[in-house]
Amino acid sequence: MSVLDVFQEASSIPEMYRTMSDDELKERVAKVKASLGERLYMPGHHYQKNEVIQFTDERGDSLQLARQAADQTEAAYIVFCGVHFMAETADILTTEKQRVFLPDHRAGCSMADMADLKQTERAWEKLSQWFGPTVLPLTYVNSTAAIKAFCGKRGGATLTSSNAGRMLEWAFEQKERILFLPDQHLGRNTAYELGIGLDEMAVWDPMKEELVHERPLEDIRIILWKGHCSVHEKFTTEQIKNVRSDERDRRIIVHPECTWDVVQQADESGSTKKIIDTIQAAPANSKWAVGTEMNLVNRLAEEHPHLSIHSLNPAMCPCLTMNRIDLAHLAWCLDHIAAGTPEPQHEIQVPKQVQTEALQALERMLAQA
Repeated sequence: MSVLDVFQEASSIPEMYRTMSDDELKERVAKVKASLGERLYMPGHHYQKNEVIQFTDERGDSLQLARQAADQTEAAYIVFCGVHFMAETADILTTEKQRVFLPDHRAGCSMADMADLKQTERAWEKLSQWFGPTVLPLTYVNSTAAIKAFCGKRGGATLTSSNAGRMLEWAFEQKERILFLPDQHLGRNTAYELGIGLDEMAVWDPMKEELVHERPLEDIRIILWKGHCSVHEKFTTEQIKNVRSDERDRRIIVHPECTWDVVQQADESGSTKKIIDTIQAAPANSKWAVGTEMNLVNRLAEEHPHLSIHSLNPAMCPCLTMNRIDLAHLAWCLDHIAAGTPEPQHEIQVPKQVQTEALQALERMLAQA
């Protein structure tokens, strides 16, 4: 989608939805949910803001929600409250009879956008010249359907932040080297946990089209795509230092999309699920600084008043693209579905060939569960 397309789409929401009060929008959403019943399924990602998450049928991580959507055999309409790649995954996993919608197509993911197909194909051509057939591509599920298909076509797989270690071990059983897309930090942190040295990792810069490495090519085991999460990269060791200085008894837990030095200095690190599970199991009155998206941190603090929880970054803002989904866009999307005239800019349709190849990558991962 071009910048012009984005601005045209942003201005296309009818004025009536812009001017409605929150109470009016909530009433419209609730009315449509009630009228559609089991024909509608609304998954919501943990990073969604409360005004949206209150209406979702399930909240969770992206792959978990996409798989749950596929299990809703009575649901003809999947309205995914998340970002674009998540809705794509839901479209890949659901049946042809089910239609997937994203209330605002501007809800993208900067990390996923850091690896497009043309860049990846050019990188693969060069890597193949240097390393021959010894490289297997793996992609984080936080990637476009096209990148998932790229990996599926070449024998690779997807992974999540929860199973990244297991999938790296699986990949090394297939090939000598791994191309890890698109988040360099998750790749670096996971590989380091498996005992791979930092000097055995190289970084592919897609803008300069060059491989940055310290040791000879034959020593490289992990090729990290130079991408990152715009939210998690804002957590720093200086913030950890400040927490330690002010409150030595406040434990620090961060997401593995944070930089390597932040993960190394934190008390714990893990996926969104691990962070949630850790907080839920924490002893009363314990103190936590959490290095992940602000909407989730605030929700954890609200739901666990017996704990002291705040963000590791006191100036942290919520994920901007995730927050594109709001009550106005949700009500607009649902109204059109209920009327039988859904707007084309709400529907997510992954091309058939891309679906087939992306599904191969997803199924290879699920087979390791």
